[in-house]
Amino acid sequence: MGKKKPRPRRSFTPEFKVEIVELCRRGDRSVGQVAKDFDLTETAVRQWMRQAEVDAGQRDGLTSSERQELEALRRENRRLREDVDVLKRATAFFVRETR
Repeated sequence: MGKKKPRPRRSFTPEFKVEIVELCRRGDRSVGQVAKDFDLTETAVRQWMRQAEVDAGQRDGLTSSERQELEALRRENRRLREDVDVLKRATAFFVRETR
């Protein structure tokens, strides 16, 4: 019995996610059936539905735009910390050289 290969990570457009959420909300099919029909995981579809509720103000949490802003700020913060680290090392180097 061989191990099952993990499925490669896929990305989906926001439009596709909205379409899937609308299909689930319509009530014609269950979340599991929609996920199966589009070869998606049920967990992903449920997460998209939760995020759509947050974006619509029906549920507490970070909206999609707030998440994007947070990610950008974290990236910038990481870059700035690296810059400070480089400057500290350069300062230490020049202090040793001048003695």
